[in-house]
Amino acid sequence: MHSDIFQWIQEHDTALTALSFGSLLMFLASLALIPIILIRLPSDYFTRQSPTRVREHPVLFLIRVILQNLLGVALLLAGILMLVLPGQGLLTILLGISLIHFPRKRQLVQRLIRMRRIHRSINWIRSRYGVAPIEVPERNPVCQNHPTRGT
Repeated sequence: MHSDIFQWIQEHDTALTALSFGSLLMFLASLALIPIILIRLPSDYFTRQSPTRVREHPVLFLIRVILQNLLGVALLLAGILMLVLPGQGLLTILLGISLIHFPRKRQLVQRLIRMRRIHRSINWIRSRYGVAPIEVPERNPVCQNHPTRGT
């Protein structure tokens, strides 16, 4: 049994070395980049109504959306890997989802940020750099324009 495992390791030593190097690289990148991104977010990023849109040329918009989605998918996949490998998996998943364009993304991101473990981690990182904590959105905000709510 043990000889089979050792033989498999010897046969796949290049792949295991690459996986180890990739894991180390993701870990170091997450340690460096995640805090930079988190301290640059406005404290009301997850609670404000909607971001203001800047008009830009349609081709530039398309290029930006494609690159943003590619980066988001890469962060999402890296975050999933970091759930079992070293790194900040949940925070990386949250940032990846925040970059990808899909329907009802805002609700999913707000649900994730309300998770105590995630917003505590974000606020811990922000406090280390003297930045105001992230505001956590309410669970079911009252809609003032809806006829059956807000009365």
